[in-house]
Amino acid sequence: MENSRNVLGNELEICCGSPVTGWYRNGKCETNLSDRGAHVICAEMTAEFLEFTKAQGNDLSTPAPMFDFPGLQPGDRWCLCASRWKEALDAGVAPPVVLPATEESALNYVSLEELKQNALDV
Repeated sequence: MENSRNVLGNELEICCGSPVTGWYRNGKCETNLSDRGAHVICAEMTAEFLEFTKAQGNDLSTPAPMFDFPGLQPGDRWCLCASRWKEALDAGVAPPVVLPATEESALNYVSLEELKQNALDV
């Protein structure tokens, strides 16, 4: 994990520390083989995406205190499953991506061009 790279080939940056995100809950979109969802795309939540993912059975907007999860709001950043982001892209509701904080293995699911077309200017 120390040398995790982003989709631009540089050192992976922090996605979000409040709420703390990532498979390891360290703020970075790092992964390992246990992470079957590949939580590697750092995205800024939108109302449209939060509604979409809730309809798909993954409610990210409702707080879950038992997991110390505050629920996400539009504008929050979160490490998303690459396949869910791709589904949202195909549905026209993909949230914008933070390229410096998106782990390079995201390219196994989506192209760099798709990510760039949906990137935030950071």
